[in-house]
Amino acid sequence: MENKEYHIGSHVVMKKSHPCGSNEWEIVRVGADIKIKCVKCNRCIFIPRIEFNKKLKKVIS
Repeated sequence: MENKEYHIGSHVVMKKSHPCGSNEWEIVRVGADIKIKCVKCNRCIFIPRIEFNKKLKKVIS
């Protein structure tokens, strides 16, 4: 498995878009679960790290 470099405050692009239409997220919390916030509508979700690594497309900043 490839180890991705991301930190709190990083902007990432996920493979599937959020229902609001945006697929850009900001990482708010990193741990066993990762909390990400939608850049467009500010909705926050928790996602397990393994699932996050599968759904991650690229890290923007």
